[in-house]
Amino acid sequence: MGKFVVLGLGSFGFYIAKTLYENGQEVIAVDNDEGIIEKIKDLSTQAFVADATDKETLESIGVKEADAVIVGLGPRMEPSILSVLYLRELGIKEIIVKALNEDHQKILEVLGATEVIYPEKDIAIRTAHKIMSGNVIDLLPLAPGYSIQQIAPPPEFIGKSLKELDLRRRYGVQVIAVKEIIPEKLHLIPSGDFVIKESDMLLVVGKDEDIRKLSHQ
Repeated sequence: MGKFVVLGLGSFGFYIAKTLYENGQEVIAVDNDEGIIEKIKDLSTQAFVADATDKETLESIGVKEADAVIVGLGPRMEPSILSVLYLRELGIKEIIVKALNEDHQKILEVLGATEVIYPEKDIAIRTAHKIMSGNVIDLLPLAPGYSIQQIAPPPEFIGKSLKELDLRRRYGVQVIAVKEIIPEKLHLIPSGDFVIKESDMLLVVGKDEDIRKLSHQ
């Protein structure tokens, strides 16, 4: 089980905290709005009404013990910039931040954010790929009719292990890797016990027609 701190509980931070918690992770949620903290308290391990731009506050809530800190502060740039600055000073190695625009993204990268997510841009690109090819995100041809492709798991896969899904028997497709989005981590040749989450991406190999059938479930 990992430990994560989520700073700022707008839509981005709220759903990251909720998803991590529902998937068995330890989550500390922080926002300066009491109403939002009331909503997240049953969907997190701990929830604090606090100022995420204060260095002493960040230290007191235990960011140093976290595997990653996710910063979703807005709607202005300054709060997230200050938070990243202080997190770096506190020695946090994994800092994932939501950017408001491309200039904000550049500043956060210069400050040392490990990963910067620009949701509107990322969703637009991902949606465009889905429109063009179902939910297939990437494709690497191997031989005529065969390829390695990265796909989003169909809804029926969520919460099930690879052993339960038995994709080789059902579809003739083999999962060779699973990419977790938060925290970003690649599992090469995952075991049958690996349980699929909504945020995971599957790297599969097989016949193109079989992968198409799988990706359109």
